[in-house]
Amino acid sequence: MIDVPLSVLDVAPVAAGRSAGEALRHTTELARRVEQLGYHRLWVAEHHNMPAIASSAPAVLLAHLAAATSTIRVGSGGVMLPNHPPLVVAEQFGTLEALHPGRVDLGIGRAPGTDQATALALRRTMAGLGAETFPQELATLIGYLRGDAGPIAATPHAGQSPAIWLLGSSGFSAQLAGTLGLPFSFAHHFSAANTLPALALYRQHFRPSVWLDRPYAMVAVNVVCAESDERAEWLSGPAALAFLRLRAGRPEALVSPEEAAAYPYTDLERQFIRQRNEEQAVGSPDTVRRALHDLRERTGADELMLTTMVYDVADRVRSFELVAGDPGHPTDGDQ
Repeated sequence: MIDVPLSVLDVAPVAAGRSAGEALRHTTELARRVEQLGYHRLWVAEHHNMPAIASSAPAVLLAHLAAATSTIRVGSGGVMLPNHPPLVVAEQFGTLEALHPGRVDLGIGRAPGTDQATALALRRTMAGLGAETFPQELATLIGYLRGDAGPIAATPHAGQSPAIWLLGSSGFSAQLAGTLGLPFSFAHHFSAANTLPALALYRQHFRPSVWLDRPYAMVAVNVVCAESDERAEWLSGPAALAFLRLRAGRPEALVSPEEAAAYPYTDLERQFIRQRNEEQAVGSPDTVRRALHDLRERTGADELMLTTMVYDVADRVRSFELVAGDPGHPTDGDQ
């Protein structure tokens, strides 16, 4: 048993030969199903200039997902603050909270979520793109959301503020989240080596605040769950290949599991994939639950956020069903 809430992080993955519109419809389908399964929250992540990811406009997508569901919390995992003026973010998420009170999370990230050229195209200036300006921009955003930013008022604002989270993959945001007394979400799914040090920094520097009287840490982890370990590993192939291509500066849409299996991996690439999967949760329901239980024990996480990037939406939905213990309908075939 996993004795903490389970949540979902989605990026609206775009499969090769399919459209971004299909990807967004699949994310909507997923949102409805994970709500039925009892998952606590669904977040979408901001990325740009990546053919395999359709969640480039979180506020727009979240408005749609919140309207398509009724109880699950929805939020950003995250909005990348260097890409946006704080006032715009405050107005977007204040509007979402006004439309769906008590259901909206604003997760804020420090990285641009893209390459430097695209970050410059988004912000149109290099100002605000460095780590040194992030704490001030975050403070400005919080001021707008609380209605105490001086003569400029974000509308909607105070009284309609979303829950504010800080996201991170290193110690910088962990320490800042602790100092401000904010809940913290760590990106274990792509920065596993930094997970324990960052969480230790967060708890060490935590100060009680208007938001929290004790630390609250969520850990995001890659999960692919299927009826057998072999099938889960096979389904995880496209995401692993996409990650390799992204690291090489060649982001592409998700290929099929068959294409991923046929790719001529080098020995170094295979070793990288094996090491990456060892820190994630890929396998049968029993294998995945053991991995999640172990992650919870090692990190002391108050909540786990699962992200599943596979080629077919039916396999994505099925993964969340199996983790939730829903018998559902097994996927035809096995690999």
